[in-house]
Amino acid sequence: MKMIGRLGTLILIAVLSVPAAAAAVDMASIVDNDINMRSGPGMQHAVIWKLDAGFPVEILSTRGEWVQVRDFEGASGWVHNKKIDRTPHMIVKANRGTSQQINVRSEPNINAAVVATARYGVVFKTLTTQDGWVQVLHEKGTTGWVDGRLLWGF
Repeated sequence: MKMIGRLGTLILIAVLSVPAAAAAVDMASIVDNDINMRSGPGMQHAVIWKLDAGFPVEILSTRGEWVQVRDFEGASGWVHNKKIDRTPHMIVKANRGTSQQINVRSEPNINAAVVATARYGVVFKTLTTQDGWVQVLHEKGTTGWVDGRLLWGF
Protein backbone atom coordinates (compact mmCIF):
# COMPACT_ATOMS: atom_id res chain seq x y z
CA MET A 1 0.00 0.00 0.00
CA LYS A 2 1.41 3.35 -1.03
CA MET A 3 1.60 6.02 1.67
CA ILE A 4 -0.01 9.39 1.06
CA GLY A 5 1.98 12.41 2.11
CA ARG A 6 0.63 14.89 4.67
CA LEU A 7 -0.54 17.34 1.98
CA GLY A 8 -2.21 14.52 0.05
CA THR A 9 -4.01 13.40 3.20
CA LEU A 10 -5.30 16.92 3.86
CA ILE A 11 -6.53 17.27 0.29
CA LEU A 12 -8.25 13.89 0.47
CA ILE A 13 -9.95 14.83 3.75
CA ALA A 14 -11.06 18.16 2.27
CA VAL A 15 -12.53 16.48 -0.82
CA LEU A 16 -14.36 13.84 1.21
CA SER A 17 -15.76 16.52 3.53
CA VAL A 18 -17.68 18.30 0.75
CA PRO A 19 -21.30 17.11 0.78
CA ALA A 20 -22.64 15.62 -2.44
CA ALA A 21 -25.64 17.96 -2.29
CA ALA A 22 -23.41 21.04 -2.36
CA ALA A 23 -24.06 21.60 -6.06
CA ALA A 24 -26.14 24.73 -6.56
CA VAL A 25 -29.62 24.32 -8.00
CA ASP A 26 -30.27 26.55 -11.03
CA MET A 27 -33.47 28.51 -10.37
CA ALA A 28 -35.57 30.99 -12.33
CA SER A 29 -39.00 32.59 -12.14
CA ILE A 30 -41.79 33.17 -14.65
CA VAL A 31 -41.91 36.75 -15.99
CA ASP A 32 -45.60 37.23 -16.79
CA ASN A 33 -49.07 35.80 -16.18
CA ASP A 34 -50.67 32.98 -18.16
CA ILE A 35 -47.40 31.51 -19.48
CA ASN A 36 -47.61 28.08 -21.11
CA MET A 37 -45.59 25.18 -19.72
CA ARG A 38 -45.48 22.60 -22.52
CA SER A 39 -44.89 18.86 -22.71
CA GLY A 40 -41.88 19.38 -25.00
CA PRO A 41 -39.52 22.06 -26.34
CA GLY A 42 -41.63 23.80 -28.99
CA MET A 43 -44.94 25.43 -29.79
CA GLN A 44 -46.22 22.18 -31.32
CA HIS A 45 -46.21 20.47 -27.91
CA ALA A 46 -49.30 20.40 -25.69
CA VAL A 47 -49.79 22.95 -22.92
CA ILE A 48 -49.74 21.06 -19.62
CA TRP A 49 -49.86 23.99 -17.18
CA LYS A 50 -50.39 27.75 -17.15
CA LEU A 51 -47.91 29.59 -14.93
CA ASP A 52 -48.18 33.09 -13.51
CA ALA A 53 -45.68 35.86 -12.83
CA GLY A 54 -43.09 35.11 -10.17
CA PHE A 55 -43.74 31.37 -10.07
CA PRO A 56 -40.35 29.84 -9.12
CA VAL A 57 -38.97 26.94 -11.14
CA GLU A 58 -35.84 24.81 -11.12
CA ILE A 59 -34.03 24.70 -14.46
CA LEU A 60 -33.31 21.13 -15.55
CA SER A 61 -31.95 21.57 -19.08
CA THR A 62 -32.15 23.68 -22.22
CA ARG A 63 -32.80 22.87 -25.86
CA GLY A 64 -32.45 25.78 -28.24
CA GLU A 65 -34.74 28.57 -27.03
CA TRP A 66 -36.61 26.24 -24.66
CA VAL A 67 -35.92 25.54 -20.99
CA GLN A 68 -37.02 22.39 -19.19
CA VAL A 69 -38.22 23.31 -15.69
CA ARG A 70 -39.58 21.63 -12.57
CA ASP A 71 -41.96 23.22 -10.06
CA PHE A 72 -42.24 22.83 -6.28
CA GLU A 73 -44.56 19.83 -6.63
CA GLY A 74 -42.17 18.00 -8.96
CA ALA A 75 -44.07 18.61 -12.22
CA SER A 76 -41.81 19.30 -15.16
CA GLY A 77 -42.28 20.79 -18.60
CA TRP A 78 -40.85 23.28 -21.08
CA VAL A 79 -41.03 27.08 -21.15
CA HIS A 80 -39.63 29.49 -23.75
CA ASN A 81 -36.46 31.14 -22.45
CA LYS A 82 -37.96 34.64 -22.90
CA LYS A 83 -40.60 33.75 -20.30
CA ILE A 84 -38.19 33.27 -17.38
CA ASP A 85 -35.69 35.45 -15.52
CA ARG A 86 -33.53 35.31 -12.41
CA THR A 87 -35.66 37.46 -10.07
CA PRO A 88 -35.85 35.44 -6.82
CA HIS A 89 -39.29 34.26 -5.77
CA MET A 90 -40.70 31.80 -3.22
CA ILE A 91 -43.92 29.81 -3.11
CA VAL A 92 -45.71 28.50 -0.01
CA LYS A 93 -45.18 24.73 0.11
CA ALA A 94 -46.67 24.13 3.57
CA ASN A 95 -50.17 22.83 4.32
CA ARG A 96 -50.94 21.17 0.98
CA GLY A 97 -54.48 19.84 0.91
CA THR A 98 -55.58 21.78 4.01
CA SER A 99 -57.17 25.13 4.72
CA GLN A 100 -54.37 26.07 7.14
CA GLN A 101 -52.34 29.16 6.36
CA ILE A 102 -48.82 30.24 7.22
CA ASN A 103 -48.00 33.45 9.06
CA VAL A 104 -46.16 36.37 7.52
CA ARG A 105 -44.52 38.23 10.40
CA SER A 106 -43.26 41.76 11.00
CA GLU A 107 -39.79 40.53 12.00
CA PRO A 108 -37.80 37.33 11.50
CA ASN A 109 -38.86 35.52 14.65
CA ILE A 110 -41.73 33.33 15.80
CA ASN A 111 -42.93 35.86 18.39
CA ALA A 112 -43.20 38.82 15.99
CA ALA A 113 -46.60 40.23 15.05
CA VAL A 114 -48.47 38.56 12.19
CA VAL A 115 -48.95 41.05 9.33
CA ALA A 116 -50.64 38.62 6.92
CA THR A 117 -51.35 34.95 6.27
CA ALA A 118 -50.88 32.91 3.12
CA ARG A 119 -52.14 29.57 1.87
CA TYR A 120 -50.44 26.80 -0.06
CA GLY A 121 -49.30 27.97 -3.51
CA VAL A 122 -49.08 31.71 -2.82
CA VAL A 123 -46.09 33.30 -4.56
CA PHE A 124 -43.88 36.00 -3.02
CA LYS A 125 -40.93 37.97 -4.33
CA THR A 126 -37.82 37.23 -2.23
CA LEU A 127 -36.26 40.36 -0.72
CA THR A 128 -33.59 38.91 1.59
CA THR A 129 -32.85 36.03 3.95
CA GLN A 130 -31.72 36.01 7.57
CA ASP A 131 -31.11 33.06 9.91
CA GLY A 132 -33.52 30.71 8.11
CA TRP A 133 -36.16 33.40 7.59
CA VAL A 134 -37.13 34.95 4.25
CA GLN A 135 -38.27 38.54 3.86
CA VAL A 136 -40.96 38.48 1.19
CA LEU A 137 -43.09 40.90 -0.82
CA HIS A 138 -46.54 39.94 -2.07
CA GLU A 139 -47.75 41.41 -5.38
CA LYS A 140 -50.42 43.37 -3.45
CA GLY A 141 -47.72 45.17 -1.45
CA THR A 142 -47.54 43.25 1.83
CA THR A 143 -44.00 42.80 3.12
CA GLY A 144 -42.98 40.52 5.96
CA TRP A 145 -40.96 37.54 7.14
CA VAL A 146 -41.70 33.83 6.69
CA ASP A 147 -39.93 30.80 8.15
CA GLY A 148 -37.92 29.51 5.17
CA ARG A 149 -38.92 25.89 5.87
CA LEU A 150 -42.45 26.77 4.74
CA LEU A 151 -41.34 28.01 1.31
CA TRP A 152 -39.74 26.71 -1.89
CA GLY A 153 -37.78 28.74 -4.39
CA PHE A 154 -34.89 31.15 -4.28
